[in-house]
Amino acid sequence: MNDVITIGDAMIAFNPVSTGPMKFVDSFKRNIGGAELNVAIGCARLGLKSGWISRLGNDEFGHYIRNFARGEGIDTTQVGLVDGYPTSLNFKEIMPDGSVRTFYYREKSPTLTMRPEDLDESFFKEAKILHITGIFPAIDPNNLAITRRAIELAKQHDVKIAFDPNIRLKLWSKEQAREVLSSFLQDVDILLSGVDEMELILGISNPKDIIEACKDKGIDYIVLKNGDKGSIGYHDGETIEADPVKATKVVDTVGAGDGFDAGFLYSYLQGWSLEKSLHFANTIGSMVVSVIGDNEGLPYLEHVLERLGEKERIER
Repeated sequence: MNDVITIGDAMIAFNPVSTGPMKFVDSFKRNIGGAELNVAIGCARLGLKSGWISRLGNDEFGHYIRNFARGEGIDTTQVGLVDGYPTSLNFKEIMPDGSVRTFYYREKSPTLTMRPEDLDESFFKEAKILHITGIFPAIDPNNLAITRRAIELAKQHDVKIAFDPNIRLKLWSKEQAREVLSSFLQDVDILLSGVDEMELILGISNPKDIIEACKDKGIDYIVLKNGDKGSIGYHDGETIEADPVKATKVVDTVGAGDGFDAGFLYSYLQGWSLEKSLHFANTIGSMVVSVIGDNEGLPYLEHVLERLGEKERIER
């Protein structure tokens, strides 16, 4: 049984070897990216069993990504390799202050070959949490039907649904994002969103008002990520404002939200208090930004415990 399953595209991410405008960078390092895969990796490194549903190109990059995911301990039985659709790519531009711009080459994503009927019901029946984002349905309208089918299967088998809007306005308009993502909220058990994303979806910006609106939709856990201001969570009548955890340094902010998601899902499955869960997730987010790469900074459980002072650091 998998603790967490997720569905989405993955890419080869080319990270620059130096900072500055991309037009002046002539060398890049090959890495792997994709928000949903990042969450699966983050969960696996924390000791959870995670599974990933996707399609990759039947090319060297596709084989590399699938083998990498397997090496992280992720269940890739639902990841197919398809001909005629190249594995997606992106190139990152990282500025000296750690800010990032990403340029995508995914117009013919291999996930376009997926259909709702391709989803294996047994894969959902044996899971505890389905994690979805707003990226997958934004790539192509066909993916919306797949996402809705995934939600349907999860509901049929009492699988909790975690949702991170992860809005990418390069992929669709604000109006499209609002219409689609707001329709998911009624089925969500665990919301993991940025405050600005909920402002786009609901049209309100005050965290307390956002929480009230989400409570009315029946969402059990409402978690608002607020960058360097920390995070806010609501569950069972309790609202907690968790202070940020200071990063040792900030070199790349990509993947911090995915790390936060993995940390919170891990905490939820441990049955921890809301306060402890938010602090744990904040800690992971602060660790991710100190490493360049989409998932290179996602920590293993022992390293998080060391950072929290709950485990003595062992020099190797």
